[in-house]
Amino acid sequence: MTDGALPVADALEWAVLPSCGAVVTFCGTVRDHSEGRDGVTSLEYECYPEHATERLAAVAGSARSRWPGTGRVALLHRVGELSLGEVSVVVVVSAPHRAEAFEAARHCIDTLKATVPIWKREHWSGGSDWARCAHDLLGTTDVP
Repeated sequence: MTDGALPVADALEWAVLPSCGAVVTFCGTVRDHSEGRDGVTSLEYECYPEHATERLAAVAGSARSRWPGTGRVALLHRVGELSLGEVSVVVVVSAPHRAEAFEAARHCIDTLKATVPIWKREHWSGGSDWARCAHDLLGTTDVP
């Protein structure tokens, strides 16, 4: 958790291991719309750092349990106000093979979004409000 730009290149470099032939990187960026809201101009993220950090560690641990060959897992999220195009979340997973790397990365971003206590406030041309949850990806019981 940081209020500064996320070190995407550093996370990717860190995840490369001789035993891993695949590294999957997912970057979530601020877009100009959300469900029912056009003209989004920025987002603002808030969290409880201690709880969010614990949950991020649980998400990484969950991926390691499901895919034991996983090399490295990096889960990074910004807080504060972000402009259009800025990276808000990064997931990097290395594994011996691409299938495991893709599956583990997908699991990480989906579980992060569903279980980590991070709140998003959207600012758009007509005002600002907390983001609407489009759907519930996973129950909180899916992560230890």
